[in-house]
Amino acid sequence: AIISGNERVVRPRLADARFFYDQDRKNGFTTRAMRLGAVVYHNKLGSLGDRAQRLGRIARNIAEKLGADGNIAESVGLLAKVDLLTDMVGEFPELQGIMGRYYLLHEGNSPEFADAVEQHYRPRFAGDALPQGSIACAAALADKLDALVGFFGIGQLPTGDKDPFGLRRAALGVLRILMETPLPLDLAELIETAAQALQAQGIQLEPVSQPLLVFMLDRLRGTLREAGYSIDVIEAVLAQQPTRIDRVTARLAAVREFQQLPESLALAAANKRIGNILKKADAKLPEADVALLEEDAEKALFERVRLIAPLVTSHVANEDYAEALKVLASVRAEVDRFFAEVMVNVPDPLLRGNRLGLLKALFEQLNAVADIAKLAV
Repeated sequence: AIISGNERVVRPRLADARFFYDQDRKNGFTTRAMRLGAVVYHNKLGSLGDRAQRLGRIARNIAEKLGADGNIAESVGLLAKVDLLTDMVGEFPELQGIMGRYYLLHEGNSPEFADAVEQHYRPRFAGDALPQGSIACAAALADKLDALVGFFGIGQLPTGDKDPFGLRRAALGVLRILMETPLPLDLAELIETAAQALQAQGIQLEPVSQPLLVFMLDRLRGTLREAGYSIDVIEAVLAQQPTRIDRVTARLAAVREFQQLPESLALAAANKRIGNILKKADAKLPEADVALLEEDAEKALFERVRLIAPLVTSHVANEDYAEALKVLASVRAEVDRFFAEVMVNVPDPLLRGNRLGLLKALFEQLNAVADIAKLAV
C-alpha cells in the first residue's frame, strides 16, 4: 500500500519532468540567452542579461590569469544562468545548473564546457564539492564575486541572522575555492575586477573593496577556528589582511612552528613593544644611517637587520614562511641587548630619528610573515 501510494505521487511528477525536458530540448537552450535581459535580477543591479554579461567578463579575466581559455570562460559566464528560463528548472528549481549541463551536452557542447556551467554554483553549501578545472573555477568565482561586490556596493549587507542574498555562503565559497584548490589569485584584485564589470554597466557602487575584504576575512577566521587553529595563530596571520588566500595555510603552519621556538615569546613581546613605540613616532621615518649609530648594541642590531633582510625577503618570495621565521628568531639576542642598553627617545632629534628608523626596519622584517605580536601573552 505504501509503495503504490508513493507511485501514485511520483509517477505524475516524473511524467511532468519528462514533458518539460522534451519541451526544453525542442525549444533550444542557447537561444534562450537573449531572453535573460527581460528578467530583473535586482532593480539596482540590472537584469539577468546584465548579470550574464558581467559573469562572462569576470570569468574571462580570471581564466586568463589561470592560463586557461578566456573565450570559453566568457561563454560559460554568458550561458550560466540560461537554464533558469527553462520549464524544467521553473518546475524543479533545485535542478538549476544540472539541467544547464544536460541541455548543453544535448546541443553538442563539450563535457568540459557543460560541466563548468553546472559547477559554477559550487560549493552550494558547507562541505560541498568544489568546481573542477580552471574554467569551472573561473565561472564559480565570477558568480560569487559579482553577487558580493554588487550587493555590498548598493549597501545590501547581511545583518544579524538575515542574509537574503546568501552573501555569507558566497564569501565562504570564494575562500574555499581559492584556499583548497588552491588558486594563485589575489582576492583584492578579484574584488576590483568584479567592481569594474559592474561600473562598466553604469552601476553606481559605494566604496566596497575594504569593507568586503574585512567581511571575507572574518568568514575565513571562523573557518580556520573550525579547522582547529588557535586564535592567536589565526590573528597573527589575518592581522596582515592577506589577499593571497592560497598562502594562508602555509603561513599558519609557519607561525605554529615558530611558536615552538624558545625565542618566539620574547620576539613577540619585542614586536609588540616596537609597534607601540612606532605608533607614537612620525609617520615618515628616515632609514637608519650607520654614521649616526653610537652604541655598540644599536650597531649590532643594525648589522643583524642588514644581514637578515635579504634572507627573509627571499624566503617569503619563495613562500618558505617557516624558514623566514627561523631567520627572524636569530635576531633575539641583538633585540634584547638593544632594549637593555639603548635609549630610543633621546633629546637629539637626529639620533632619535635614526634609532626609530632602525626599529622600523626591524619591525618590517618581524612582520613579513605574520604579526607575531599577536602571539605575546
